[in-house]
Amino acid sequence: MNEQHMAKQNRPNRVREPVQVYLDGSDSALLAEVARRTGLPKAEILRRGLRSVADHLLSERAPGWSLDRLIGALGDDPALPRDLAARHDAYLYGSPRRGRRRPS
Repeated sequence: MNEQHMAKQNRPNRVREPVQVYLDGSDSALLAEVARRTGLPKAEILRRGLRSVADHLLSERAPGWSLDRLIGALGDDPALPRDLAARHDAYLYGSPRRGRRRPS
């Protein structure tokens, strides 16, 4: 699944507060480049940037506070494996080959 497909799935259907941001030329160019490479809307990139900064600055929150944001992050695409949570390493790295020893 590519970033553009995921971006479309992750858009909630709720009203948002409009915010006006003034960027200098270099920040505007950086935002445009990130948008071009990811296929994400500029507003989504700014939202993700805000969340990233908040994750670092608001570390006093209880462990696991961001779990709600992760639930459903991949959407409900029927092509997603039903056992993804249980076998995530196999999907990320592939199954280990027979005869190869795992590092201890």
